[in-house]
Amino acid sequence: MSSPDAAPTERIVRLVGVYDADSTLRGELSYWVGARLGRRHCSLCEITHGSLRQRPEWKTCQAGLPVPFDTYHRDDQLASVRAAAAGQAPVVVAETDTGHVVLLATAALEACEGSIDRLVESIEQSAERLGLTWATA
Repeated sequence: MSSPDAAPTERIVRLVGVYDADSTLRGELSYWVGARLGRRHCSLCEITHGSLRQRPEWKTCQAGLPVPFDTYHRDDQLASVRAAAAGQAPVVVAETDTGHVVLLATAALEACEGSIDRLVESIEQSAERLGLTWATA
């Protein structure tokens, strides 16, 4: 039981991932070709997508998370997410009941090495380190 003087804990109400690609047909095609040629890379894309579409195991993971996990591209992300991430992509941002906070920057996403399990583990560790709790979805 918490004391009445305890500071309220910020709760994560949603996760937002931002891909290092643009949402336009040209942007998607440019990324896809560049990735195949080894010229473009987005570590969040590697975690959530196969060659052409979202990985089925990612969709299963998303459905099992305690809060929604929405994704955007560099050019269609919310202004509040862009501000919190200071324009960096890829990135995972937590939307809390008081604002937005970066959970995983580019280097942390790279460290996941394409693994969905590592992504979830990293998100949980970052949330704990920042003193964030989960709101129920």
